[in-house]
Parts: sequence; structure tokens; C-alpha cells
Amino acid sequence: MTRPPRAPVLGLRQNLAQFTLLVVVNALVGGTLGQERTVLPLLADEVFHLDLHTSSLTYILAFGVAKAATNYLAGTLADRWGRKPVLVAGWLIALPVPVLLILGPSWSWIVVANVILGVSQGLTWSTTVVMKMDLVGPHRRGAAMGLNEAAGYLGVAATAMATGYLAAHYGLRPAPFLLGAAYIALGLGLSVLAVRETRDHARLEAADHTDAHAGAHGGLSNREVLALTSFRDRSLSSVSQAGMVNNLNDGLAWGLFPVLFAAAGLSLGQIGILAAAYPAVWGAGQLATGALSDRWGRKVFIVTGMLLQAVALGLVAVGSTFAVWLVASVLLGSGTAMVYPTLLAAIGDVAHPTWRARSVGVYRLWRDGGFAVGAVVSGLVADAFGIPAAVAVVAALTAASGGVVAVRMRGSDHPGGPAGNLWHA
Repeated sequence: MTRPPRAPVLGLRQNLAQFTLLVVVNALVGGTLGQERTVLPLLADEVFHLDLHTSSLTYILAFGVAKAATNYLAGTLADRWGRKPVLVAGWLIALPVPVLLILGPSWSWIVVANVILGVSQGLTWSTTVVMKMDLVGPHRRGAAMGLNEAAGYLGVAATAMATGYLAAHYGLRPAPFLLGAAYIALGLGLSVLAVRETRDHARLEAADHTDAHAGAHGGLSNREVLALTSFRDRSLSSVSQAGMVNNLNDGLAWGLFPVLFAAAGLSLGQIGILAAAYPAVWGAGQLATGALSDRWGRKVFIVTGMLLQAVALGLVAVGSTFAVWLVASVLLGSGTAMVYPTLLAAIGDVAHPTWRARSVGVYRLWRDGGFAVGAVVSGLVADAFGIPAAVAVVAALTAASGGVVAVRMRGSDHPGGPAGNLWHA
């Protein structure tokens, strides 16, 4: 006799086993991305001999466009078909990525691999975010996002360092990308066999949630969610632009920092440490910042974090030694840790559970579109004026983004509370 399914209950402690499993899954999602952080910029330079930064950064442009578009689609699919099918589909799509990275005879193969990786990441990472929001309910949302993003970016950091070591000892291909293949296989297996659907948890929360935007006529259309998250709502739109600028500077760090460090004579081991230090501090710091934003508010963390990122990027632009760049990497990771989970939690505060997955998708559309914008802006400026000038330009854009949040975003005395409409008072 089969046991009937247990009724959903909201809360981190009440769903700890499933939540922990999703943390592990997202660490594997991050590791799948981390396989590229150290190796691919050097592959572009040393194997494919790409002279222009705009050419070498095409893989980040391709990744950013594909991931941004898929983020938006993931929210709609998760609301329509459920969270788990979207998560499993994301892992299945990732299967050819390591093969393309290992065997690709031309740079176009690498670009295609990153289109596929972007689609996979858009489905898997977006879905783990939404599933954790579903499970914990409104009161521990910042802590949940901190744990989710910490797992993902610690996965990025650990894999960036590991692939740097593998590249130094065994070459740029194939060894570093075999690690990514193992992550994909494990993530797919866990998602198919152990992860459970969470959409009923969102429906449970929706029953007690007052929607400031839906009014008496039910939920919002996809177009209305897109407009609110992008432009109309002051908090949602300021969060979306900050997310875009945050990933703009992350795209710069991903694509150009290893090239800058190599040109200064740093070893592969040192480049691997720097490539890992930034996401490691970013990942670990989110364990504290997400939970603290539940207590102290979202806005102060977002504004301060964006300004700290700008300072760190300025230090990278003027630096020339491993020690200076290590300090800058730690500061950049610290600023990003303040921003990243807090932005997601702020979306969850405002968006009604019935359209939250779609709003998260729109936010992540803008946020990961920053990879594409960063690839174009930093590549063009670097080709014209050098990499330090590109870093300085992005530092100025990051500071300006923090100013937009300071002026436009509403605050809330209870940012993690159940009443997202507090933001609209």
C-alpha cells in the first residue's frame, strides 16, 4: 500500500532535507559554470590565438544572451508545468557541453557550447531559486537565497581553482572539463531520483498572501509581470537594473581578469587563485548577508554592496601585482555577497506567489543580460584603450547603479515578512 503524499508545510526547518538536497544540486550547477572561469580565457588566447578582446569574449556574450532569455522562459514553464521537470530538462540540455569544450576544433564550437550552457544554467539555477523560495515561505527568504547562492558560487570557486590546478599539470584540455562532465551526471541523477516538486508549497503560501498589484481580478499576465518587474514597480525595477550591472562586472571579471593577470606575468596557479578568490568570498559571504538582510533590510545591503564592488574594480584597474589583485578580489567578492542574495530576496518580498516564478525569471533575464552587455562594453573599451580602462568604466557604471537603488528603491521595516505589499505602501 502506497503512503499518500504529505501535505506541504512552509519553513526552512520543516523542509530541511529537501532544501539541503537543492543546495547540493545548486553547488553542482555552479561547478558546471566554474569549469570555464580559469581555463576558457586562456584557451582563447593560447590555443585559438584570438587577438581582439571583443572576439575572445563572444563566448560570454553567447552565454549571457542564452541564459537571460532562458531565465524568463524558466519562470513561465515552472508555473505551468512544475519546478522539477524544468530542473531535469536543464541538466539534460547540459550533457553535450563538456564534449564540445574538449573536442572543439574552432572557437565557434566553444561559442555553441556556451549557448547550450546558458540555456542549461537558465533552467537549472532559476528553478533551484524558485524551489527554495517555495519551501521556506516568507520569513526566512533572505537566508534561503544566501544559502542557495553561496552553494552555487562556492561551486564556481572550488571548480575554478581545481581546473586551474588541472590545467597547470595536465594542459588546458581535456582534464578541466572532465570535472564538469562529472558534475552534470551527478546533478542529473539527483534531480531525477531525489528532488521533489515544490509547486504545492507556493500554492499554500498564495492562500495567505495579499497581492498589491493583482487586486480583485486574480493573477497577472506575463506582459504585466514583465512590465512591473522591469519598469513600473520602483523596487522591482531598481533591483533588476542592479542585477544587470552586477553581472556586467562579473562578465568583465570572467573574461578579462585572467588575461590581465597573465599579461602581468602571473603563473597559472596564481591566476587560478585569483579566479577562485572572488567567487569564494562571494559564495561564503552570502551565508551571512542573506540572513542579515532579513533582519536589517534589503536596500542597505544592495547600495553598500554595489559601491564596494566599484571600489574593488577601481583597485583592479590601478593594480599590477598579485597581492593588490588578491585584495581587490576579496573586496569584489564581499560587495557581490552583499548584493546577490538580497536582490533575489527583494524580488520574493514583492512578487505574489502566483507570479513570483515569472518575476524571478524577468529579474534574471535582466541580471544575466548583464553578461552580454559586459562582454560588449568591456571588449570594445579594452580593444580601444586597454583592459585597465575597461575595468575603470565598469567601476563607474557599478557606482552609478548603486546610486539608482539608493534613490529609487523603497525600503521595508520587515523585508522578509509575508506582506510584499509593504513595499508599495
